[in-house]
Amino acid sequence: MQTIQANGYPVLFGEKEYETLNAFIKNNNYSNLFILVDSHTNELCLLRFLSFLVTDKTIEIIEIESGEAEKNIHTCVEIWNILTELGADRKTLLINIGGGVITDIGGFVASTFKRGIDFINIPTTLLAMVDASIGGKNGVDLGNLKNQIGVINVPKMVLIDTEFLSTLPQNEMRSGLAEMLKHGLIFDASYWSQFSDLSQTDFADFDELIHRSIEIKNEIVMQDPTENGIRKALNFGHTLGHAIESYFLENQNKKTLLHGEAIAVGMILESFISRQKGLLSAAEYQEIKTAITAIFDPIIFEENDLQPILDLLIHDKKNEYGKIQFALLEGIGKIKINQEVDNELIIESFKDYKN
Repeated sequence: MQTIQANGYPVLFGEKEYETLNAFIKNNNYSNLFILVDSHTNELCLLRFLSFLVTDKTIEIIEIESGEAEKNIHTCVEIWNILTELGADRKTLLINIGGGVITDIGGFVASTFKRGIDFINIPTTLLAMVDASIGGKNGVDLGNLKNQIGVINVPKMVLIDTEFLSTLPQNEMRSGLAEMLKHGLIFDASYWSQFSDLSQTDFADFDELIHRSIEIKNEIVMQDPTENGIRKALNFGHTLGHAIESYFLENQNKKTLLHGEAIAVGMILESFISRQKGLLSAAEYQEIKTAITAIFDPIIFEENDLQPILDLLIHDKKNEYGKIQFALLEGIGKIKINQEVDNELIIESFKDYKN
C-alpha cells in the first residue's frame, strides 16, 4: 500500500516496510535503541516486531502498565529515569509500540528528554493507527483531564502493520472505528457512507479503509499543523466526548469508557447540536444517530451526571477567552469550527440521546 507523506515524516504500510525501518536505523547511526511497550504489547506484539528488527545496536525494553490511568507525568518521570540510568543520550532512538497511550506518552517523553530525541511510532490498535500516532500530538493527562500537558512534535516515521489488530478484543476495534466514522463525517461523505450500514461493508478491504482514514487526517493536519484553524475539525465529537470520558474515568461509580466509546456518544450529541443550530438536516442527524447506535452500546446518564460533565467542558483545549468552542457538522462531510453552544442546548442533546 502506498506510503503517505505526512508533515516531515512518512506513514509506511505493511511487512515489507520493516526493511525501510532497518535501513533508517542503520543510516542514522543511533547510539542505542529503547523500545517502549505496555504490559499488553510486551506480551502480544513485541516478539513480532523484534522478529523483523535487524540491528547491531544495543536494545533496551521499557514496560509500563497498560491503560489510560498510566498516561500521566509520574509515568514520564519513571521513563526519563530509566533512560538516564541505562545510558540514553541525544543519539538514542525511542520506538513506541502500542496504542494511543504508548504513542502519546512515548512521543512526549522523547520530545522532552535531553531537549528532544528521535522517536518512531508502531501503533498496534486501530485507534492509534488512524488517530493517535498521526499528526504529532504527544502528551499526558492532568489528573482526569485529557491531554492537558503536551507538545506537537512529529516522529521520524510511523509504521502501520495491521497484523497487530488480530490481538485486539472487539471493544478495542470498535473504539478505533469511532475515529474512522468521524473522518467520514467531517471530510468525506462517500467514506462515511461505507460505514453508515456496516452490513454492506466489505471488511476484506479493511486495510484500504484504514489507509483512507489516515489520508483524511493527514490532509487536515498538513493544512494546519499547530491547530490554529481547520485542524480543529478533528475535534468533532471530542468536546463533549472528552468531558464524558474524563467524568467516567474519575467517578468510581461509573464504568471507565474506552476513548472511542466516549467519542461515539460525543458525535451523536454534537450532531444533535448541529441539527438544532440549523447546520444539519433532520434526515442527516437521524442517519448519523442510527449508524452509531447500531455499533456502540448506549451509555446511561443520570440527571446528576450532567452538571459535572458541563463543568469539565471549561478545561477543553479548544476554548478561547473562556468560551467553549465546538466543531459542528455543516452537513455530512463538512465541518464548521469555532461554534459557541450554550448549556441549555447541551442539556437538550443529552435528553435526546437518552430517548
